[in-house]
Amino acid sequence: MITILSGGTGTPKLIQGIKEVYDPSKMNIIVNTVENDYFSGVYVAADIDTVLYTLSDKINDETWYGIKDDTFITNEKLKTLGCSELLRIGDQDRATKIQKTTLMKNHSLSVAVDIQRRKMRIRSKILPMSDEHSKITVRTDIGELEFHDFLIKHQTKPEVFSVDYTKVNPAPKIVETIQNSEIVIIGPSNPITSILPITTLEGVEKALQNSYVVAISPIIGGSAVSGPAGKFMKALNHEVSSLGVASLYSGFLDKFIIDEKDENLKKEIEKLIKDVIITKTNMKNIHDKRMLAKVVLGEII
Repeated sequence: MITILSGGTGTPKLIQGIKEVYDPSKMNIIVNTVENDYFSGVYVAADIDTVLYTLSDKINDETWYGIKDDTFITNEKLKTLGCSELLRIGDQDRATKIQKTTLMKNHSLSVAVDIQRRKMRIRSKILPMSDEHSKITVRTDIGELEFHDFLIKHQTKPEVFSVDYTKVNPAPKIVETIQNSEIVIIGPSNPITSILPITTLEGVEKALQNSYVVAISPIIGGSAVSGPAGKFMKALNHEVSSLGVASLYSGFLDKFIIDEKDENLKKEIEKLIKDVIITKTNMKNIHDKRMLAKVVLGEII
């Protein structure tokens, strides 16, 4: 059994490759929840839904958000009624979110997601990192912004001074799942707002220290593959490089995978993490994803 720590873009790409070469029924995915919030009256758990759609082969892999070939009739109608949405939610995607919102009236987020993944005939377990609501605040040169305002409304353009999120408790079985895994994989998601919220949950870091942990750097050649990871790392005084990511994870990491473009950093990273692998990590197609998955999983496949 393996466990994957995931955000919403880089890691789902890797998951596409892993499920091609490893039994999906033996996969657990612990997913970031600190970006979850309500929009247009529905509960939006974007990273969780991206993982759901990835594992059910529905993901829009051009945007890594929503369902491929979705329609936007409701979104467009809301706009004509003077009720424009900050998030552009597709009609099929909205149905998933409505169902989740309805389920959460009587169930925790964990239970709601488990019901959804079974309805979608997903064999892998999908575990929200917490059932408690969190909130991300980004302090910028134009003031304090909600995370999605920074990400969507302002297109990540403001200068960032700090990033803060509410401390929450781990959902049931999070620590136990990590402890019982043959390997724990930290995907190439944003270290600051996707991975650290998981690893800093009570009991998780200790569980990782007692597990075999592999991570893939989301930084290639000094810049993030996608999203504001680099901007957030810089704001929190971390070097925007694979070396900077290694320093964040060094307390529990056994193997670190970096891109060929960062070969010059290998010796410095090896001072923090003994096993450093150099390969192609920029996943542009299913072949790239499958090959990286094989490198990540190593001898267990």
